[in-house]
Amino acid sequence: MEIILKKDVENLGFADDVVTVKNGYGRNFLIPQGKAILATISAKKALAEKLKQSANKDKSAIEEANKILKKLEKLELTISAKVIESDKLFGSVTNLDISKKLAEEGFEIEKNSIILSSNIKKTGKYSAKIRLHREVNFELSFEVVSSEK
Repeated sequence: MEIILKKDVENLGFADDVVTVKNGYGRNFLIPQGKAILATISAKKALAEKLKQSANKDKSAIEEANKILKKLEKLELTISAKVIESDKLFGSVTNLDISKKLAEEGFEIEKNSIILSSNIKKTGKYSAKIRLHREVNFELSFEVVSSEK
């Protein structure tokens, strides 16, 4: 089933993308939730016109995302967390923790835009993928250290 996404859907695509999904997923979840519409011929034509009109807005959004990316490249992020044993964390570091730390540094990035490859449960160096825009992604390196008790 071919559909047009109305909203960003994690692990599927961004708003205004034409994607192919299984019939049940599209019919029973995406369309009723208002996250997608059927990709009919008329809907595709309307989407093409909408994309043509929003090209200039998109260009400025990409430029803004690239400015943020240049600032992020200079950033050295350190997240402190409680430690139980030598390097094992009490809990874990999540994308919300990274988002809060970035907000402290002056970057307003939503937690949904930060993708971790796995759960962080030990101190050390890690990386996370940050989606600034549909076409602009950044690999953020950060370190998790023990917080002082």
